[in-house]
Amino acid sequence: MSESNHSRTALVTGGARGLGVEVCRQLAQAGMTVWLTARDEDRAAAVAAELADDGDVRAARLDINDPDDIAALAARTPCLDVLVNNAAIDYDTDQRALSADLERVRRDLDTNLFGAWRLAQAFTRHLRASQHGRLVNVSSGAGSITDMTSGSTPAYSTAKLALNGLTRMLAAELRDDGVLVNSVCPGWTATDMGGGGRPVAEGARSIVWACLLDDGGPTGGFFRDGREIAW
Repeated sequence: MSESNHSRTALVTGGARGLGVEVCRQLAQAGMTVWLTARDEDRAAAVAAELADDGDVRAARLDINDPDDIAALAARTPCLDVLVNNAAIDYDTDQRALSADLERVRRDLDTNLFGAWRLAQAFTRHLRASQHGRLVNVSSGAGSITDMTSGSTPAYSTAKLALNGLTRMLAAELRDDGVLVNSVCPGWTATDMGGGGRPVAEGARSIVWACLLDDGGPTGGFFRDGREIAW
């Protein structure tokens, strides 16, 4: 356990499955108190119990599409040092931009962009009050405008592209407060959504790296495995 991380607190959205579980595990192993959040409170509690041997992992219900739910959790959370916007939906490989169902795109944006935006607004005062505030938006190479050479995954890619833009704006606004804000791509990872790729633990380490940055570390960047990647 790192002495520097002891007594720090992290909150992970979408913490009850896939990458979220492993991010919670690794942050707990690093010495943090971790709030594992999910829409299904029973599921969150069950997964948190499974991680008990890894450290202090606590469960909380959180629907990132419900502003009242977010406000209630923020109000009863006394402090927060690390916010990980991990929750995401619908890797829409079956769609193309010209024929996309725009209602489906709207649903994706509401979760994958606005959900993270809501959390950032709700927990800004916590991160500013922390001596080591870190805000990590879990993005994707699918949101790299440099690599957008087809109309595939239009809803998911557009949301992640916008999330990267949000990262830049939040980083600029929070720079003077010492809060480091970064987008992180975990890479193609063997989760239910990813359907293959590298081990989940490796993808999670990419995210956790940004959570554990030293003071004065990079902010406003887009990273994978600790290395900058193209916007």
